[in-house]
Amino acid sequence: MKIIVSAGGTGGHLYPALALVEYIKTQDIKAEFLFVGTTDRLESQVVPQKGYAYKGLKVKGLVGNPLQKIKNAMIFVKSLKESKKILKEFQPDIVVGFGGYPSASIVLAAAKMNIPTMIHEQNSIIGLTNKILIKKVDKIVCCYEKAYNEFPHDKTVLLGNPRASVVTHQKMQDIHDIYNIPSSRKTVVIVMGSLGSSSVNKVMKEALRQMQYDAFDIVYVTGKNYYDEMKEELKDLNDSIHLVSYIDDMPSLIASCDLIVSRAGATTLAEITALGAASLIIPSPYVVANHQEYNAKELVDASAAHWILEKDLTASEFVKETRYLLSHEDVLKNLASHAKALGKPHACEDIYQEILKTLERK
Repeated sequence: MKIIVSAGGTGGHLYPALALVEYIKTQDIKAEFLFVGTTDRLESQVVPQKGYAYKGLKVKGLVGNPLQKIKNAMIFVKSLKESKKILKEFQPDIVVGFGGYPSASIVLAAAKMNIPTMIHEQNSIIGLTNKILIKKVDKIVCCYEKAYNEFPHDKTVLLGNPRASVVTHQKMQDIHDIYNIPSSRKTVVIVMGSLGSSSVNKVMKEALRQMQYDAFDIVYVTGKNYYDEMKEELKDLNDSIHLVSYIDDMPSLIASCDLIVSRAGATTLAEITALGAASLIIPSPYVVANHQEYNAKELVDASAAHWILEKDLTASEFVKETRYLLSHEDVLKNLASHAKALGKPHACEDIYQEILKTLERK
């Protein structure tokens, strides 16, 4: 089987795509893959480093002033021609798009050439690229009920995010061992994405001061750009507060902490639900179409998480909510069990089977 996978722009698109490809390799050792992405974003560096064939397209979103939009539209048309060239050279059995502007080009070109196509939507709000492709593709895979209800049901399946499969099979470390925390102590992990958040950091400076003498340890991920500032600002806190700039093994911490406080990126929530973790979510308001708030709402409505919107986030409100959750074991267990019920730990296997079915129908 030969598969073209396209994921452009962000880790939220790329890492689910990589997770699926890694799984397919275990099922079909003869499978061949070609990634198609941008020429200058994350995927252009990560994918070749992992040893996969890669093609970059020069393509930009239809944003900006009228003149810029026209210019970007012409670039898009040119990318369609380049996509057709790639398709003719590689001769894929199917093209799977995970979002981002390159996906629009390669998937649309494949559909015009009658090559089987599938798209994957990670968020509860349908991204612009996938909106463009809805009528053109053979199959749609989504992760949330809200998205499922907006896609045509005759070709849409709700199978989840491939990252959910990865975290349920990896070897886990325990947060108590990593940070030398007594096993009797409850733990909270606070992480606002790999880059951190300046707005949340401001609130946490006061919140962490208030909580340093509580009966639980806190691992606070500042983000690499803010670590030195936060370390200096909070240098007088006691050793129950663990400041780190970045965490490589986030799934281990999600799986072993008592409460995870996080943003509502699609991959993060896929991992939280797959692992059945109790969470307090602070959705980022700085994302396209406010999709993180909609992602989080799916968990909150299912009693699988608590949340604080950033506009309502203060040190006192955060401390109050965190203390409440950590002092009510029954609430934490309830959140964790409802999160587990939403998890899709077999996402990779299910999506792979859907690929096979799509090829059979073609």
